[in-house]
Amino acid sequence: MSQFSLTADQQALLDHVDRFAKDQLLPLAERMDNEEWWPPEIMRKIGELGFLGVTVAEKFGGAGMSLLEAGIILQGMARYNHAFALSWVAHDNLCANNIYKNGSAYIQEKYLPKLCSGEWIGCLGLTEPGAGSDALGSMRTKAIRDGDDYVINGTKIYITNGPVADVCLLYAKTEQGKGSKGITAFVVETNTPGFKVAQKLNKMGFRGSQTAELVFEDMRVPARNIVGVEHEGHRVVMSGLDFERAMIGPINVGIAERALALSVNYAKTREQFGKPIAEFQMVQSRLADMYVWTETMKNFCWTVLSEVSGVDETQAGHGEIHARTAASVMYCADTSNKVLNNAVQIFGGSGYIWESEINRLFRSIKLLEIGAGTTEVRKMIISGEMLKA
Repeated sequence: MSQFSLTADQQALLDHVDRFAKDQLLPLAERMDNEEWWPPEIMRKIGELGFLGVTVAEKFGGAGMSLLEAGIILQGMARYNHAFALSWVAHDNLCANNIYKNGSAYIQEKYLPKLCSGEWIGCLGLTEPGAGSDALGSMRTKAIRDGDDYVINGTKIYITNGPVADVCLLYAKTEQGKGSKGITAFVVETNTPGFKVAQKLNKMGFRGSQTAELVFEDMRVPARNIVGVEHEGHRVVMSGLDFERAMIGPINVGIAERALALSVNYAKTREQFGKPIAEFQMVQSRLADMYVWTETMKNFCWTVLSEVSGVDETQAGHGEIHARTAASVMYCADTSNKVLNNAVQIFGGSGYIWESEINRLFRSIKLLEIGAGTTEVRKMIISGEMLKA
């Protein structure tokens, strides 16, 4: 495979997801945005089609594909329903893939089949109120050993899928005074006594992708539900963040592709001064810029996804791949911002109306500069790796 193109099979996968998303996900997008509504049976349907557990081995019900193929699926979904695409990646990458890569045989066998089928929805519990970019060093959620269990108390916020999740990959402090270390990852079932959805959050963009504040009050979790090594959860976090950052890029690409397609169509049909606005050179200039930006995003995103597909959890979180994944998501987020700014300008007043699809796309772009590490954190990672040499 060339770094800068998809194979025939990968292109066929993207085309297949595109057709499905246009037919099944686009009709859900408006209601999701208007009402912060979640379609209750959607994950099971996605699971039946083989679009869950993409990077998980077939013996657990997954598809056994690479992270690049997972990114292709995400890109196709994001074109037509970016809110669902965000929920999908939180489930499939942040939760299921992390469990697959780091979980014990017991955990893999218990949780992965239902996550791959869509019977269960997964989420990741990391960020806390007041923590922000220093998610590890500022962590206050505590897990205290009590016999064969841990008793967990604390709060998490901005948790994608939180209100609808059945399983949470949760991080908590198990050793105090260790700064960003002394953290342990647990798989927690959300029906466990003491697990509470404190509030469902109402957002500017990605509406319908359910987001919550979670509270844990004397919640008992068996020690055998530890993911990875006890007190070494920071390693799970750091390796997982590189995979997560690589997988944010395709959301940007899908959104930009849809915005460009809508803008081209609008420019052809919208008339001013007796002719379509597509005939004005300033509009043509904007469309040309949007095309170039989208193509460069796509190629950089695919290249990094291809690279990270060959990296395991012991290699991620440091070195060149750490910088490359941060660079990919930073570039894609910054560039999709430019694409959407131009798109709204082409649409004019129509683009400023809340109910329009282009407005829905525009409201999504800010999160992509914040989630999985802000633009500022991404720059720190990139420069930090360069300055180590």
